[in-house]
Amino acid sequence: MAAAVPIDWIVGWLDVAGVAVFAASGALTASRQQMDVVGFALVATVTGIGGGTIRDLLLGTGPVFWVFAPSYLFLCVGVAILLFFAAPLLESRFRALLWADAAGLAIFCVIGAEAALRAGSPGSVAVLMGVITATFGGLVRDVLCAEVPLILRREIYATAAAVGAGVYVGLDAAGAAPIAATLAAFATAFGIRAVGLTRGLSLPVYRNRPGRDDGDGGHG
Repeated sequence: MAAAVPIDWIVGWLDVAGVAVFAASGALTASRQQMDVVGFALVATVTGIGGGTIRDLLLGTGPVFWVFAPSYLFLCVGVAILLFFAAPLLESRFRALLWADAAGLAIFCVIGAEAALRAGSPGSVAVLMGVITATFGGLVRDVLCAEVPLILRREIYATAAAVGAGVYVGLDAAGAAPIAATLAAFATAFGIRAVGLTRGLSLPVYRNRPGRDDGDGGHG
């Protein structure tokens, strides 16, 4: 029972940190689209709480996490207002966006997997919930801002979340200490995403066979 208190405390603070950095990525995207402060607040809030909202709805564990904790909404709006004034000071808002998103991805893949395991889901579902929690807020952000979603870009993205969530689930099943599983999963997801960003690595893409034309009206 004593071990439950530290992990709950850690997960709680990770959740706050994840919402904050994802809200920051939303606000930075709004700055690239030259939105007003209301637009900043909307995009930051949707990004910060979007993935967790989908997760809680799918798990059916009760009210969505922010419904009775409006501090999450205040946090998103506060981050948005701060960046409304601070974003012009950043040398490269797109690079800042990518790294803020990477941090949020790494945090939320752990949060999502942990929440699913706590709800009694099997490991495979926990990994999927980790990916959903880590990617859906950013997906909605990019759609709202008419940008190509990061999840659809060639760099390694959802794969990093899946591996990070898988590490957490695997270590939890092996009986590892919760804090060790959390830190290892975060480091794995963030490390993979960081390598993808710095080295431009991506998964293999589909390529047509030589001589095949997909626009030939259905032939072949």
